[in-house]
Amino acid sequence: MATVVAIITSMVAANATQTITTPNAAFISYNLVAGANSAAITPVTNKSVLVMGCETTAGGVGQVSLLHTPGVGMTWVGLDMGTSTTGGYRNGTAGSHIVWIDGAHGVDIRVAGADTILIHNGNPSTRAGNVTLIW
Repeated sequence: MATVVAIITSMVAANATQTITTPNAAFISYNLVAGANSAAITPVTNKSVLVMGCETTAGGVGQVSLLHTPGVGMTWVGLDMGTSTTGGYRNGTAGSHIVWIDGAHGVDIRVAGADTILIHNGNPSTRAGNVTLIW
């Protein structure tokens, strides 16, 4: 009986093994005049990426979980600033809205192309803030 208990305990312990890794992150600050875009940002491919943005001039935040499929586009789901949700599937069309990161819905993260995203300031004045990608 003791042998059976030891074997079962060993099997459970072996199946409960978990690997914990330190996440990677990229931090991008922006300071954009009215109508300007940031440089293109290339998210890591074939991994879920948490994309969080904040606009610090007037205030606001937004976030999405994003998947970058090389040569195809971005897939995402998340929360726009305010109370709305956002989502898109395999979208590589430049200019497509991903998430609002300011309260006036003027600063957003957009698709820049099949493999990149960017930050756009659609407000009539300069806006600053930052975007963090974690994977």
